[in-house]
Amino acid sequence: MTTGRLLSGGLSRLRAVLAVLGWLVVLMLLPDGPARAQTALDTGGPAPAILVADRIYVANSDTLVAEGNVEAFQGDVRLRARKVTYDRTTGKLSIDGPIRIDRGSGTLVLADMAELDSDLQTGLLTGARLVLDQQLQLAAVQMNRVGGRYTQLYKTAVTSCRVCEEGRAPLWQIRARKVIHDQVERQLYFENATFRVLNVPVFYLPRMRLPDPTVERARGFLIPGVVNSTDLGFGIKLPYFIPLGPSADITLTPFLSTRTRTLNFRYRQALRRGDLFFEGALSSDDLIPGKLRGYLFGNGIFYLDRDWSVDFDLQTVTDDSYLVNYNLPNLDRLRSEVGLQRILDTSMFRTEVNYFKSLRDDDTESTQPTVITDALYSHRFYPGGPLGGQFRFGVDLHSHSRSSDLDVLGRDIARSTVDVAWLKDWILKGGVRSEVRVGFAADNFGIKDDPNYPQHVNHTTPRAAVSFTRPMTKTTRNGTIHFLEPVLQLGWADMSGSPVPNEESRFVEFDRGDLLSLSRFPAPDVRESAPTVVYGGTWARYARSGWESWAAFGQVLRQPADPNFSPSSGLAGTVSDLLLAGEISLTDKLWLNGRTLLNSDFSVSKAEMRGRWTGGRFDLVGTYLWLDTDPVEDRTDPLSEIWFDTRYDLVPGWTASANLRYDVTEDDPTIVGVGLLYRNECVEIDLSLSRRNTSTANVDPSTTFGINVRLGGFAVQNSSNYRRTCTSS
Repeated sequence: MTTGRLLSGGLSRLRAVLAVLGWLVVLMLLPDGPARAQTALDTGGPAPAILVADRIYVANSDTLVAEGNVEAFQGDVRLRARKVTYDRTTGKLSIDGPIRIDRGSGTLVLADMAELDSDLQTGLLTGARLVLDQQLQLAAVQMNRVGGRYTQLYKTAVTSCRVCEEGRAPLWQIRARKVIHDQVERQLYFENATFRVLNVPVFYLPRMRLPDPTVERARGFLIPGVVNSTDLGFGIKLPYFIPLGPSADITLTPFLSTRTRTLNFRYRQALRRGDLFFEGALSSDDLIPGKLRGYLFGNGIFYLDRDWSVDFDLQTVTDDSYLVNYNLPNLDRLRSEVGLQRILDTSMFRTEVNYFKSLRDDDTESTQPTVITDALYSHRFYPGGPLGGQFRFGVDLHSHSRSSDLDVLGRDIARSTVDVAWLKDWILKGGVRSEVRVGFAADNFGIKDDPNYPQHVNHTTPRAAVSFTRPMTKTTRNGTIHFLEPVLQLGWADMSGSPVPNEESRFVEFDRGDLLSLSRFPAPDVRESAPTVVYGGTWARYARSGWESWAAFGQVLRQPADPNFSPSSGLAGTVSDLLLAGEISLTDKLWLNGRTLLNSDFSVSKAEMRGRWTGGRFDLVGTYLWLDTDPVEDRTDPLSEIWFDTRYDLVPGWTASANLRYDVTEDDPTIVGVGLLYRNECVEIDLSLSRRNTSTANVDPSTTFGINVRLGGFAVQNSSNYRRTCTSS
């Protein structure tokens, strides 16, 4: 018989095929018919369906048979089988496998045999396997399709692990007497379920509901975590996720241990014009008996009309030791703020109110500035004409207050600053670039609760500077570009007015960013007031291979010396320390950045080095810091510390990590942590061990051990590329 091919009007309308059997028989009898013929039928119903086979014929006048590489298409559904038989009298389809049914929603059905209605929505499949979103597979002895929505599986094994043909048990699986998949709600319902690890039963649940892999935000329990620490003892965390509509959710995590009863919570919401985030906890523990402890952190931003926005940041805790006891971010001061801002091309406005709470043992809260308000407005414009250049105008308002009314210790200060400046640059003969800056600042201070200073003080500070630079570049034959730019600046500033307390500018940083500044103090309560000469230079190299490097140096000369600079600032005396800075980077692998200040005797007052190495199997991020003694900055002993975080891929699937914060001065590690992560196509197991050696009046050194497990396939995406092999080594 000549091979034929038939395109029907829909898989659910196979009865209509019999209406064209006369035409089909003629086609099959054609001696020179094509190897695979086709026809189409549109009955005005759903989108036309296509049925393709190597051989199609009619048996017993009521049965249509398609054999050999049978494929059927309708919409996003595709069926492939060895043989399909349609019985006109019963309206049933008998399908011989191997059977494969693909749905565009990410659902795949595999079976040995099937008896289905003509629309493929209801029927029975034997030796079936259901694969969801290419992650979770459900193998069953028998599977029923009901109404196109429910799939019922009997004697089922569920796993997202690779299943080996030789019968080796997967890493984990759920065995259940019955599993129902609700295709509309995208939920899996288990009856008489047993969770097994390497085929060993671990626990039994009579009923259980889990989301299928296509659900991104499903209500229910998440994977628990185990924690053991010297502060809190052995405990378990059991998170429960609750979606609150399409744009908000809350996660409640009870934490029960031998020493605490804690409820953690996290709330997230995406607004039409903004975002909200809160996290916190409430605890009743043995560390401080009889007291309800906890913390609350939060932040958010709201975008208003005309480019205005409101943002806030909240940090509060019931006691100084809570964050350390519960292994939360180790903060020594908490900051809460609310701000309003608007940023345009030529202007910027921001105002904010900050509240600080100290967690340090040696801080007295009443004598610390706790409420700080700031408002800043800046505007720039370009006048054009013969004057040209750029004008800048700024207003800065600041105040900070203490709760104490004691003299000196309870001092409150308010400040207002108005600043105007004009900038213009020229290109001189020989490629020299010259820039002129002229400015004037007026500061007004209000001082309260300090008899050593007047209640009202005014400062005026005119300033001017001219700088010269000569950028030079050179390109070698191999395409490497060298850049060299020496710089010289002559500056002058003259502040007049009575002195005021230095509370905003106690900590000064001398780096490339403020080398050419006319006042290197961080705030206007103290300004430089002397003629200065600044010299320095920058060199850079850019190679085609990806190597990039630069180096810079600079020094400030002034007369007379400014007594407001601390000894370790690098700016004390008439000649500053020599500033040296540099950076090396190689594409995405290596990055090193360093800065140091050298005294006249070439001793180091400050040094900092940061680096990162990213390799195929090894990553390392580290920092080294050295600070010399400085009583002005409350540092009576030198500070020398090393931080690093590292990761190393041991073998496929296994990753080791470590982190360290080491006090070189005390020759003692402050924080030490190690971790081991195993991750494959279906599970992620994270083991961590950390030790904190710091102690305060309320906190002792502690050790914390944690275990976290994530199972792939239940609304959890696993990004691991490692898949276990089925062959034994």
